[in-house]
Amino acid sequence: MSSQFKVHIVEDDKTTRRLLENVTSMLGYDIRSYEDGQQAWDAFQIERPEIVISDWMLPHKDGLDLCRELRSSMKETYTYFVLVTAQKRSRPNLEQAINAGVDDFLKKPISSEEIWNRLRVAERILNFTHQVRRLESLIPICCYCKKVRNDGDLWEQIEQYVNERTGADFTHSICPNCMETHVRPQMAAYKQSLADKKSGAVS
Repeated sequence: MSSQFKVHIVEDDKTTRRLLENVTSMLGYDIRSYEDGQQAWDAFQIERPEIVISDWMLPHKDGLDLCRELRSSMKETYTYFVLVTAQKRSRPNLEQAINAGVDDFLKKPISSEEIWNRLRVAERILNFTHQVRRLESLIPICCYCKKVRNDGDLWEQIEQYVNERTGADFTHSICPNCMETHVRPQMAAYKQSLADKKSGAVS
């Protein structure tokens, strides 16, 4: 297991919380623990954990509300959410949890081995997610004309490509290096051409 991921534990039952803390810390994770949903939500917005292990029934804000708010607020990164519950795993309960964005479940009473298994899966999914994001960040750009290949396999100007995905508009200018390398020589050549034409007309 790797300690690169931050784990937030949200559990109001002291015994269960202590078990989760002990196992995750032994596995090398950077952990934070909270006793109620509102405390956890306040911390989520600042620390952005990669993994959350949360009880379903919590004071002030339950686990499903936490997961929903987490999903709606974290667009650029992904948090793997494990729901701890003593409730019966009926189809309606599962559907409710999955619709909220829950990734996995731990059924009370939980064991050290089950926690370890869930964290293994979480790491694997998060690593795959990071790999996909890295691949998506590689923009296919022509080394000659600098056009970009879009999702429809068509080539377009990079300004249009970025604008379609971010809404950003571009203003064009000339950097000092290009000014000296390209623009000034062209201006000098143009002036010389005008001078040559003028001298030819006079003669």
